[in-house]
Amino acid sequence: MKTYQGKGVYGAIAVGKISLFKKSDAAVKRIRVVDTDNEKTRFEQAKTLAIRQLQEIYNKALKEVGEANAAIFEIHQMMLDDDDYNDSINNIIDSQSVNAEYAVAVTADNFAEMFAAMDDTYMKARAADVRDISNRLINNLSGNFRIEAPSDEKVIICAGDLAPSETVSLDKDKVLAFVTAYGSSNSHTAILARNMNIPAVIGVGDELLNGIKDGDEAIVDGYTGEIFIDPDEETHAKLLEKQHVDEEKKRLLQELKGKENITLDGRKINVYANIGSVGDIGKVLANDAGGIGLFRSEFLYLENSDYPTEEQQFAAYKKVLESMAGKKVIIRTLDIGADKKVDYFNLKPEENPALGYRAIRICLTRPEVFRTQLRALYRASVFGNLGIMFPMITSVSELQKIMAICEEVKSELKSQGAEYSDKIELGIMIETPAAAIISDKLAPMVDFFSVGTNDLTQYTLACDRQNPDIEQFVDTHHEAILRLIEMSAENAHKHGAWIGICGELGADTTLTETFLRMGIDELSVSPTFVLKVRDAVRSIDLSK
Repeated sequence: MKTYQGKGVYGAIAVGKISLFKKSDAAVKRIRVVDTDNEKTRFEQAKTLAIRQLQEIYNKALKEVGEANAAIFEIHQMMLDDDDYNDSINNIIDSQSVNAEYAVAVTADNFAEMFAAMDDTYMKARAADVRDISNRLINNLSGNFRIEAPSDEKVIICAGDLAPSETVSLDKDKVLAFVTAYGSSNSHTAILARNMNIPAVIGVGDELLNGIKDGDEAIVDGYTGEIFIDPDEETHAKLLEKQHVDEEKKRLLQELKGKENITLDGRKINVYANIGSVGDIGKVLANDAGGIGLFRSEFLYLENSDYPTEEQQFAAYKKVLESMAGKKVIIRTLDIGADKKVDYFNLKPEENPALGYRAIRICLTRPEVFRTQLRALYRASVFGNLGIMFPMITSVSELQKIMAICEEVKSELKSQGAEYSDKIELGIMIETPAAAIISDKLAPMVDFFSVGTNDLTQYTLACDRQNPDIEQFVDTHHEAILRLIEMSAENAHKHGAWIGICGELGADTTLTETFLRMGIDELSVSPTFVLKVRDAVRSIDLSK
């Protein structure tokens, strides 16, 4: 038996045979050509086919992982139409009289190196995207195509890494688990695996690929990040039992649908869902969430080629509020910037984008964008139970400006005869240490706090959450983070506000009791974790 250790990104057990994912990337040769116009035509035809393929992948991803996660494939289509990228390929064909495959490969190397050298973590990530679209072009030019799950039986897919398009293109009904030698828990592939509910282990290292072969019997433990090759009888039996217990727990969780989130001593906790688009509402309802604690409105900006109009936004917000039939829906105002870039915003490159021009800072310096969103939100409020949440708050003065703009928007709508609800709750995200430390000043100004633990962890520990090299230093249970959350909870309640958690720690059931004892009133998690958190809440006795 051989054992490998990686990082588990979706907790579940998979038992089966290994299938090495074989990319059909052909070695690209430099061939001198006479008819360069023909090569440029071949390139255009390959590009047209690639865009069509990516649209098909986007449509598949839309159904399986929702709009927010499918958006990467729209970005890939836009990258294929990038003028600089296309000019480079055509110029190499013309100036060097070479075949299109070679021109694409050289351009891919140049652009990927350029992106990888940037300080901006979002732009660094574009290096992998350039290679992905370029490989697709080369495969289309040479007539090669990637091999999907290589048999009719379900298998454990092992690879050096998987591009997002490769992950989604695989038939998930034939995939028991994903295991990769490289990658981070924040990679697109890891996120997609979580959303597809497939056990996944990433970052195992080079030794994985050197020590396995097609058909090896294996067990993947997505909880611990362990992979067992040709497991002995004892290990096999132990992990089969763990898998059985795991599946039984999931079955029992389904019986919690329709039941309340009440602790053993009678305290009610709201368990809501985080979503990234209107398309995710089905998952919220299927998992019986009590409401939506975080609706990431930036999907409207990410999927558009220009600023979304007031009517576009109004239609989306109205739909989600109507669909939730009176349950609480908290919509976060746009959080563009850092790792979420939109071309038409024309944001300047920054050395530290996570600490830079993003979220509420954009809204306050581009009030016309902010007002359009607020008008749409207020108008939609009559169709449900709306809360509006503002991200990246660091000062009282910011919040004062926000509240003043909200009042101006309401007055404007009233003068125009437009209806809006007078029961909208306004809140802020506690995701900077500054907000937590001055939470006693901020609490009297709002109806609620929602703790964004992902950014709060990043800023408190000075650890870039997009950087896989420092994952070992990211202690999400660090005492400093927990103290900041507790301080915020105390100050919220002291001034009559409620407090929730909408970051990933909300789904960490090892901390559920800790959070409830701090006074946390609401936990908002990915839809698939709602029942798990409900189960944890119902097992806690706060009177002891």
